[in-house]
Amino acid sequence: MRIESIYDESFRSYGRVWSDVPAAFTAPVAHALAEHASCPEDGTKYEASAAALEELAIAPALKGLLFGGRPAQLGWCCGHNTHLNCLEYHRSSEFNLGANDFILLLAKQGQVKGMGADATLDTSLVRAFRVPAGVLIEVFADTLHFAPCQAGDEGFRTLIALPAGTNGPLPELDPELAAAGDAPLLWAADKWLIAHAESKQAAAGAHVGLVGENIDIAADIA
Repeated sequence: MRIESIYDESFRSYGRVWSDVPAAFTAPVAHALAEHASCPEDGTKYEASAAALEELAIAPALKGLLFGGRPAQLGWCCGHNTHLNCLEYHRSSEFNLGANDFILLLAKQGQVKGMGADATLDTSLVRAFRVPAGVLIEVFADTLHFAPCQAGDEGFRTLIALPAGTNGPLPELDPELAAAGDAPLLWAADKWLIAHAESKQAAAGAHVGLVGENIDIAADIA
């Protein structure tokens, strides 16, 4: 699979690079990730709100910049991963920054066919983008994404900044609305998920809608 750069023109529809944020606000995040994000040797680990990030002196200012005063959470995802497995989206942009390089597998909501329980997406439409260490990026709300992939054997340690409560416990919907809109894809608070049949999320009951190969970029980063 071709791995593109976030500086390529092709990334502009998926997100944007926040290159003008002073290093005084991004370097402490990268340092905290490198020092405190525990990176499992197999699989990934996610923490929605990580104390080592939330307690940074720059955290309030950074949240204010990214979410304009809306309550927000600074968490991380870390580990080893080369597979697509699922794609998800939120109602808000997500912000990422890595302690080391990482790769995102992305698609767009507009590429999904059908809705709710009929939603499908051909995995041949998914594109891969490499994010250099220490670079802050925004992933647009209508961009489908999931756990980052590693760019090397060291794995990845990545900031996941989102509105407060995102990825929290699955809310209970009114029974009359349980099949409406994209409700059948709701997997956690503000988290709508489309799974590949080979994923553990599919085995746990997530909507299976990724059609085609469960992309594995292991050979592309070797």
